[in-house]
Amino acid sequence: MSDVIDSKELPSASSKAEIDWVRCIPFYLLHVSAISVFFVEFSWMAVIITLLLYFPRMFGLTGFYHRYFAHRAFKTSRWFQFVGAVLGGAAIQRGALWWASHHRDHHRHSDTEKDIHSPKQTGFFYSHMGWFMTKKNFDFKADRIKDFTKYPELVFINKHDVLIPVLFFIFCYFLGHFWNGVFGITEDSTWALSGWQVVAYGFCLGTVLLYHSTFFVNSLAHVWGTRPYKTTDTSRNNLLIAILTMGEGWHNNHHHFQSSARNGFRWYQIDATYMILKLLSFVGIVWDLKPVPKHIVHRTAKAEADLAQQETESSTAV
Repeated sequence: MSDVIDSKELPSASSKAEIDWVRCIPFYLLHVSAISVFFVEFSWMAVIITLLLYFPRMFGLTGFYHRYFAHRAFKTSRWFQFVGAVLGGAAIQRGALWWASHHRDHHRHSDTEKDIHSPKQTGFFYSHMGWFMTKKNFDFKADRIKDFTKYPELVFINKHDVLIPVLFFIFCYFLGHFWNGVFGITEDSTWALSGWQVVAYGFCLGTVLLYHSTFFVNSLAHVWGTRPYKTTDTSRNNLLIAILTMGEGWHNNHHHFQSSARNGFRWYQIDATYMILKLLSFVGIVWDLKPVPKHIVHRTAKAEADLAQQETESSTAV
């Protein structure tokens, strides 16, 4: 459960805050529970289910928690913003208001001493996951997210952020429990599943993968990758992270122009989140997707060419 607090009451983010070991017990247990995949039967269907439960939840984080709630990069209806908040909540990274409030703070103070997760300021581990476990960061600044705190349904699921994960756990169990019967699959079939198998793979392992794929954007994407734009922070573009997070790995692009619904500015920069948003816009579920200005795209092309030339010159220098 996240607590609301006025931003003036929160201490500076510059120093490493104390980890709340007791409050983070569910977080540790989820990591330990990932080994449960070794205690249930392996099947390729279980792997497929893990992916089918991973990517929609990742989209809840990338499309809604990040690009919608944090950056207002597109518009949607009240009911679908609630759907997006629920989908993101199933990723078990707390509520949409909590997440977006902290992310707006990150952009406001990126890689300065007030940044809550900067590898430059607080080291790799703290920027990766330590910040998520601290006492002070269980709170969030309500005044940073006033545009969404007016919706009681969002406030409710943000306050009771354990509710959606519990419901998702139950869903995973019954999905596996009834799978064989609904589809007429025998237990010895390659396509067979069980309740605890889906819990182990889809819920436990899938959630841990979601955690660290998302956390890599805060840590690794500020350490490893290319920098076509000269931003005031250490953000980088990273293809691997972009694949794992459906487009969030184009982090230097994002920090250069954060209000766009599109992180992959060039045609070859894979941005699955943006592709899905475009599909949703075709049927009118979302609209007014903020584009990347053409002058920024052209600037990217020139910056990449200059970067490639610099790398070539440095590699051939004696």
